[in-house]
Amino acid sequence: MSTIFTKIIDGEIPGRFVWSDESVVAFLDVRPQTTGHVLVVPRREVDRWTEAEPDLLEKVMRVAQAIGHAQVQVFGSARAGLTVMGFEVPHLHVHVWPVNSMADYDFAHPQGATDDESLDAAAGSLREALRRAGHGDAVPTD
Repeated sequence: MSTIFTKIIDGEIPGRFVWSDESVVAFLDVRPQTTGHVLVVPRREVDRWTEAEPDLLEKVMRVAQAIGHAQVQVFGSARAGLTVMGFEVPHLHVHVWPVNSMADYDFAHPQGATDDESLDAAAGSLREALRRAGHGDAVPTD
C-alpha cells in the first residue's frame, strides 16, 4: 500500500515541490512548524531511516542541507531545524524548517502559515533561492 508521500510524489495528491531529482523530492509541509517547513523524502518507500541504504540517506541529508541554507536566507531565521520522526507516515522523511528558538521545535503547536497564498509564496521563494545557489537542475518550475 502506498504511503501518502508516494501519492504526493506520484501526483495523486497535490504538493508544493521545491526539489525533485531521480531519488529524492522535497515539498512544503501543509502543517508547518514555521513558514517554509519542508519535508525531504526519498522517492522509494523506506520505512525507517535506519533501513535506508547509506547512499540514499546521504543524498537525503545533502538535499536537506541545501534547503536549510535556502530557508535561512529566505526567511532570515537564526538556524534551520532538522529532525527525523517517522511515526506519522511510514516513509522516511526529514523535516527541515526555519527556527529562531527552541519553541519552534514544539510539534504540538505549529506556528507556520497554512493558507494557499502563503504556502505558494514560501515555495516560490525557496525555489528561487535554490536556483541562485546552483541547484536549478533539481528545482521544479512550480
